[in-house]
Amino acid sequence: MNGVAGKTWAWARVGVLALLWGSTFLWVELALDALTPVQVTLSRCVLGSITLLVACLGSGRRLPQDRATWGHIGVAAFFCNALPFALFSIGQQTIDSGVAGVLNATTPLWSLLIGVVIGSERGLRPVRLGGLLFGFTGVVLIFAPWQTTGPVGWGALAIVVAAASYAIGFAYMGRNLVGKGFPTISLSAAQLIAATGMTAVTLPAGGLTSIEIGPKTLIVVLILGVVATGITFHLTYRIIAAEGATNAATVGYLLPVVSVALGAIVLDEGFSLRIAAGMVVVLVGVGLTRLRKPTPSTLAPEEIPAAPATPRI
Repeated sequence: MNGVAGKTWAWARVGVLALLWGSTFLWVELALDALTPVQVTLSRCVLGSITLLVACLGSGRRLPQDRATWGHIGVAAFFCNALPFALFSIGQQTIDSGVAGVLNATTPLWSLLIGVVIGSERGLRPVRLGGLLFGFTGVVLIFAPWQTTGPVGWGALAIVVAAASYAIGFAYMGRNLVGKGFPTISLSAAQLIAATGMTAVTLPAGGLTSIEIGPKTLIVVLILGVVATGITFHLTYRIIAAEGATNAATVGYLLPVVSVALGAIVLDEGFSLRIAAGMVVVLVGVGLTRLRKPTPSTLAPEEIPAAPATPRI
């Protein structure tokens, strides 16, 4: 794939991932109208794992077999799936979907901090650091904490912890799973299967409540599980494998644009000129974080993208 086509495909992947991931907060919000947080978390893990398992087996690939790899998958599943999925479902009981997307945009900052600590972000260029800080400024502008009349609350704290958990999961996946000879479809399917098992043990904590699922809830849950969880998670894995954990996390800065817009359009959540300005700042910040010219000699092995003629599943 030549340079221009490669950059176009990279930006396309980021754009699609931002749209799908950013819509997750809307689907979670709608699902919580009928389901408990545990039920929302388990349903998205089950449907997401089934989607990726079918794709994995249908493409002729197999799940990892060795215990060591499954051990790494278990750790990654906890930090990147089971824990943050549960925290989002809990947090969105008390905060809007748009705010959830905004708070989740702190993931790149957590990821950058972790990358610096573990040494995967050596020689960070000032332009990328400036982009991260600029993006965070946009998030603050959207969230406007100075307008909050009371404490942000446990719901917001749950979302921030979930964002940090994502960053830990991304870094762990980048160091211990990608670039080890396993197709990303196999790893992503296995990870959601592991997350399903972890979430299943929490059923006694509100997951056994009887419910009546109508057509609307069924459609919402299917979209949340198949598209916003299964497909979105696999795309995330692909970006981590191709561009590294920190670059994958910078997608988080695009989420407020999607989540706030969908919240305003579908759920009639608040929208203003200040929020629109914040979105513009966020977009500029994301652009700055991606202005770099990597060379194979400066990339870690798991960050060197393969260059297939066409994108892999």
